Amino acid sequence: MSRAAAVQWLYRPPVAVVASPTPVQRWERRTEVPLILLALAFLVAYAWPVLDPRIDHELRGFLGIVSWTVWLAFAVDFAIRLHLAAGERKRYALTHWYDVALVVLPVLRPLRLLRLLAFVRILDRSATRNLAGRVLVYVSGAASLAVLLGALATLDAEQDASGANITTFGDALWWAATTVTTVGYGDLYPVTFQGRVVAVVLMLIGIGVVGAVTASVATWILGRVADERAERERDAD
Repeated sequence: MSRAAAVQWLYRPPVAVVASPTPVQRWERRTEVPLILLALAFLVAYAWPVLDPRIDHELRGFLGIVSWTVWLAFAVDFAIRLHLAAGERKRYALTHWYDVALVVLPVLRPLRLLRLLAFVRILDRSATRNLAGRVLVYVSGAASLAVLLGALATLDAEQDASGANITTFGDALWWAATTVTTVGYGDLYPVTFQGRVVAVVLMLIGIGVVGAVTASVATWILGRVADERAERERDAD
């Protein structure tokens, strides 16, 4: 080998090593779109009887079958992911607690809407690398999903309850919007246990949304101040 070739070999730039995806990540990429479609099917199967309680018995039974089929698919998906996370199954289950909730809480009908957390994967993939962009995607997505799903879950729990004042989808949307934005006029309120559970979840989401917006604005202001300070230092030099 010549001296020039040896020097070139010694000082060649390092090769970037790209980590290969884990078996769980490969499975999640393959099943992302099917799970989203299943979540949409579940949303239709869940929302139809809530918005139109007068549907016939056969259609209601079919929608029930769709709902339980989706639950089974999500349970199988989580079992496979847990199996693929060999050596880290306990940690994986703890960090994916919402997936555990999807499987173990099928009895509480309004809480079945937790299955729609599959949409969070799409939000994560579509979010930009910029902090402001990520906050915008997450905040708008989380707030919209929270209002829609919170309204459906509350109407489902409240519409046939004694003394309920949330009996239409319009009222449920108004109540969910005022709750998630932490306004809370108090003109409408849930009277059932499940409705109040949904209310607590919406309150927590609302606090998180406000905190995310506040943190994003603060980060943006600090970034602008740092940029202006660096620019002044360059001009001074």
